[in-house]
Amino acid sequence: MALAGLKGIGHVALKVADIGRSLAFYRDRLGFAEMMHLDRDDGSLWLVYLRITDTQFIELFPDGEGDVAPGSERTAINHFCIECSDLQATAKSLRSAGVTLTVEPKMGLDNNWQCWIADPDGNRIEFMQMAHDSMQAAAIERIHGRM
Repeated sequence: MALAGLKGIGHVALKVADIGRSLAFYRDRLGFAEMMHLDRDDGSLWLVYLRITDTQFIELFPDGEGDVAPGSERTAINHFCIECSDLQATAKSLRSAGVTLTVEPKMGLDNNWQCWIADPDGNRIEFMQMAHDSMQAAAIERIHGRM
């Protein structure tokens, strides 16, 4: 049974080693607008909100410990995914912004188009274009009784 009233993921929160470097990546290269920031009582930065959509955000928390996020095989959040409407256009935009694709556009095992990047802290980010014949689309159809 699903919880009542859920609408989606509101934000992904990342602890980052260098807030300036992360803002240069997420805000300046990926184009996620800085919506607001919150400061601690002492005036130091606590977090920065970046907009993906009107209701979905990335929160960046400064002063993370260590140089890099855990590898893909470590127990932790493995990656987060941002859905896009045209993966080829998104990949082209990423390259134009100077972002290196760690995985070039390809068809995933779930039958969706995907490409991958890593942020300055090594957090893996998937961009996905959901296909009409994907496993997710078929599952949605089953859930809603349309199959």
